[in-house]
Amino acid sequence: MSNIVNAMYNIRQFDELARRDSLIHRMHPLAKLLATLVYTVLLVSYDKYATIALLPFVFFPVYVAAAAKIPLEPLLKRLLYIEPMIVGIGLLNPLFDHGTVVVLGYAISSGWLIFLSIFLKGTLAVTSALLLIATTGMDGVALSLRKLMVPKIFVLQMMLTYRYISVLLEEAARTVQAYDLRAFSSQRLKREVWGPLLGQILIRTMDRAQRIYDAMCLRGFSGEYCIGKAARPGWKDIIYVMTWGVLSAAFRGINLPLWLGNLLTGAGK
Repeated sequence: MSNIVNAMYNIRQFDELARRDSLIHRMHPLAKLLATLVYTVLLVSYDKYATIALLPFVFFPVYVAAAAKIPLEPLLKRLLYIEPMIVGIGLLNPLFDHGTVVVLGYAISSGWLIFLSIFLKGTLAVTSALLLIATTGMDGVALSLRKLMVPKIFVLQMMLTYRYISVLLEEAARTVQAYDLRAFSSQRLKREVWGPLLGQILIRTMDRAQRIYDAMCLRGFSGEYCIGKAARPGWKDIIYVMTWGVLSAAFRGINLPLWLGNLLTGAGK
């Protein structure tokens, strides 16, 4: 029961973080989405052996988290949910790629180098996406996607899925609580009741989702996810997108760690 409640709290915690007031929160949602998209595209455009060259891309999530005053703990918790998948994908490379690559005069297994590159790219991309949600909210992301002419069916599916997760968790919490109140001698869910309980949860969530949809239709819902009119992007938003676009392009075009290393050691002379 406590795990379900914690999951509900974790989902709503990001919605609460998105309601904070900071320099980043006051930015137009479209500006934050565009900056994140440009950053992510340039980040994943590196070749499969890039590792040290990716380090300057850490500046973007660090700046956003610091400027928006996003706590580190909830961000790391959600990042840890994704890390096993990233690590699982990357670990396949050392098993199949047994070649070697010379880096800074040392022979390194190309499989492990690809693994490190995937790990860095995946971690930075997921962190930037989490920060976008934590500073914009799903409503702001949906609004920005519609501004970019993303088909409304995809935006609506994304938003309804996000909302349905909360409905599912609430109904699961009620069902488990009802079971606990009727099973005084049992400390855990018995295996023989797993199937019936899951079926009841599914039926209850579908029934509640239908009631929510009927309520939306009675309020004029016609397939478009509307959250009201948003202000147009201002000059601060344009500067924000251009600044991070130029910086991300500079990080991509110039191997900054290598350049600094040559500058400090005089190897470029």
